[in-house]
Amino acid sequence: MTETGQGGPALELVGLVKEFRGRRVVHDLSLTVPRGSLFGLVGPNGAGKTTTLSMATGLLRPTSGTARVLGIDVWADPAAAKAVMGVAPDGMRLFEQLSGRELLRYVGALRRMPRDVIAERADELLGILDLAADASTVVADYSAGMTKKIGLAAALIHAPRLLVLDEPFEAVDPVSGQAIRTILRRYVATGGTVVMSSHVMELVEGLCDRVAVFAAGRVLATDTVPALTMGGTLHDRFLDLVGAREVAGDGLDWLGASPEA
Repeated sequence: MTETGQGGPALELVGLVKEFRGRRVVHDLSLTVPRGSLFGLVGPNGAGKTTTLSMATGLLRPTSGTARVLGIDVWADPAAAKAVMGVAPDGMRLFEQLSGRELLRYVGALRRMPRDVIAERADELLGILDLAADASTVVADYSAGMTKKIGLAAALIHAPRLLVLDEPFEAVDPVSGQAIRTILRRYVATGGTVVMSSHVMELVEGLCDRVAVFAAGRVLATDTVPALTMGGTLHDRFLDLVGAREVAGDGLDWLGASPEA
């Protein structure tokens, strides 16, 4: 199926499995992301969020299973799937010897966009993400937060219908974080879909309308935020689901000890 019209989920994962050297890290994972949603993925370190997103976006081939974006099989027709996606992976190296503006122009050219459209959108994105003053600075000299923002701009420049972001707010200052929230809400309001991972429960609870909780390569629960939290907080519900271990009350007494003279 290659129909990208109305109807059907924005992202559909069916029976995804990933093994590294015989060790299974994602276990028969299935997940459906409705169109027009701002969907959050939460889970502890090593839960499989990044591996799952990499398989869903064509960056990492699954051992088995299927990923579909707007009805397009990501691994059967990767060019068509990537044409409707914008992806900002966590830790992905950019073309760091290009300036911010050059990077956006390069990405737009790869997408075969008209030059005038690239220039207009690049200027607008650089402005709204507070990168205009550093547009001529090479990305290698950007801070971690600035690199996150230029990566988001590169993912948005071709106006994708699905935006997949891995830890988009990590190392981003509060002012820039608010600008990113505004962009994502506006994007969803115009019919786009966002899938984002984060370790910050309060951020996901305040921004997303749906959420999935990951642990040990599996989805433990997925629902709307109100239904999943059941009147409590996402933080508390997350701890209940993953079985958070209490820190013992004894031990580490030496931390408060005065150094010997």
